[in-house]
Amino acid sequence: MLTQDQATSIFDRIKKLSSADEVEVHFSGGRFALTRFANNTIHQNVEEENHTVSVRTVFGGRTARATTNKFDDAGLRRVVDASESLAKVQHPDPDLLPVPDLREAEGADKNSGTATQPSRHFEQTAAITPQLRAEGVKKIVDVAQRHKLTAAGIFSSSESIEAIFNSRGLSRWHTQTLAEVSISMLGADSSGWQKANSPDVTGLDPLHMAKIAAKKAVDAAHPKEVPPGKYTVILEPSAALDIVGFMFWDYSGMAILDQRSFLTGRIGSKLFGDNVTICDDVGHPLQNGAPFDGEGVRRKFVPLVENGVVRRVVYARATAARMKRSDQKDKVGPIEATGHGFPLPNEMGEMPLNIVFATASNPQGLTEMIASTERGVLVTRLWYIREVDPYEKIVTGMTRDGTFLVEDGQLRHGVRNFRFNQSLIQMLSNVESMSVPVRACGEESFDMVVPAMKIRDFNFTEVTKF
Repeated sequence: MLTQDQATSIFDRIKKLSSADEVEVHFSGGRFALTRFANNTIHQNVEEENHTVSVRTVFGGRTARATTNKFDDAGLRRVVDASESLAKVQHPDPDLLPVPDLREAEGADKNSGTATQPSRHFEQTAAITPQLRAEGVKKIVDVAQRHKLTAAGIFSSSESIEAIFNSRGLSRWHTQTLAEVSISMLGADSSGWQKANSPDVTGLDPLHMAKIAAKKAVDAAHPKEVPPGKYTVILEPSAALDIVGFMFWDYSGMAILDQRSFLTGRIGSKLFGDNVTICDDVGHPLQNGAPFDGEGVRRKFVPLVENGVVRRVVYARATAARMKRSDQKDKVGPIEATGHGFPLPNEMGEMPLNIVFATASNPQGLTEMIASTERGVLVTRLWYIREVDPYEKIVTGMTRDGTFLVEDGQLRHGVRNFRFNQSLIQMLSNVESMSVPVRACGEESFDMVVPAMKIRDFNFTEVTKF
């Protein structure tokens, strides 16, 4: 693994090689290992270690980036030359700011909500061996075989670094670990699924996950067809995550300036139910990731939605400066660099990546949600989600891997999967109850701290044949 001292030495060598007005260097990489299984058998075990250095140079408002994984003198000279050659032929960017110094990156206002963060590097996760992953897979396969099911999935582990240095004296360093388990249990005409990850491997329980996935596959066997229509739906956390994730690219100052956000003209308005409060909080104990953005600016705690009212969006440094000069400046709430930008140059601007839903005043578990439902549908996960209407935030997609009819407060039987067309604005206005938020992950969006949700009038439009 690349160390902080080694990265500092490499940056010093790059500075000496460059003739640019400013230099910024981004380091990333680490070790990643994966054990993959299918048909109740491990069929792949891979491990790689790689680190990259990405060099951004600036000449009079012109900037460009080049990347390499060769850290010898010749490799560093080539990447510096490539970055400088590209930068010199760019058109000047009038919105390009000087690279930040430490004072700007930390934030001059000590009361502006700077997030603090716990350690996200755990030795027990970094020390995971192929044998330990294989033992976890064996527990999963044993559960599958007991229920006459076929198991497939992954058990992965990683140790990574992210760092930023620049010629104005800024240096940032972050290390983290992550372990992840994904399980699909397949029956003759049904399936079940579970997925979870954690920086601390002791936070994962493959055996417990396997039992849940197997129960879903067994209980969903011989699914019956239920007509499409509007149902009370209970979304498990992974399903809730994958659908709501489609709106967070819009919580961006650049998206507002480009008028491609569904929040355009709506900041300060009540869009969702009273029970919906959402923030971006990299310091939350269940969150993950570096405490700084692609320019090294510290990520701030940002209240995005309070009791259904959209309060703020996030900003990179240049976007905040542009917004303050725009005709939108009095319509978007507080404007400041919040530490959510991507590495420059980019056309994406910024995005909140550490979403946390607040705990409802009266949280309910899945059992309570089911017991209080006269007729509805329980959804384990969603997939193949695509946007239909960007302003009303209507998305379409399908259920899978455990969809059940709920009647008279009980799970009755598995049902054939549905396609849905659903406005996220309407959905988050119709949330009847939520569980305590948990760290969840899916396949269509990024990890969040999100609850299970019971939602009325969820719009299923078609029934599938499986």
